Amino acid sequence: MNYTVFDTPVVRTFFRILSILILKLAGWKVSGHVPDIPKFVMIAAPHTSNWDLPYTLFVAFAMKVKIYWMGKKELFRPPFGPLLRWLGGIPIDRSKSNGVVGQSIQQLQDAEKLVLTVPPTGTRRKVMHWKTGFYHIAHGAGVPIVLGFLDYGRKMGGVGPLFYPTGDINADMKEIQAFYKDIQGRNQVQSVTLAEESDDRPLPGSK
Repeated sequence: MNYTVFDTPVVRTFFRILSILILKLAGWKVSGHVPDIPKFVMIAAPHTSNWDLPYTLFVAFAMKVKIYWMGKKELFRPPFGPLLRWLGGIPIDRSKSNGVVGQSIQQLQDAEKLVLTVPPTGTRRKVMHWKTGFYHIAHGAGVPIVLGFLDYGRKMGGVGPLFYPTGDINADMKEIQAFYKDIQGRNQVQSVTLAEESDDRPLPGSK
């Protein structure tokens, strides 16, 4: 995996202090405990704003968790590619036959340690569709799902329960979505629906 800001001791400490300060000044609190396991998929929800990525990074630094996040490969072109990789970005080539899910499963299987952050919501507009890619990634790689969240209503970010996919996707998705029922994104949404497509949700930076 890429060498990231989380692997740079002095810079990592600086960004952790800075993140805690920014969150405190913004009135945010951090909640929960990151499980002590080597690999898992972390849901990043709800995803309603471009502000979600910096807040996710702030919370990750505050909680001392090294995360990776997926982005479409076009984002990683010069001059910003090296910076985005350093911030934990993983370029995904949607044109490849194995798609986002297959590439992500391979990343998890090849790594000794990896926290892969995946936004399950397929749009930042008012109607929010949950895609099932994160579920198929976790189930396919044989790793659990951590329910990460950013609640702009309570100004709180962190992690909720650890969830092990059973293979019954409909039942599991209902249980996962129930956790997010009262969690508010930066932009208000009118409804949340489940979309069965596992590999066609927009990646960070897409329209």
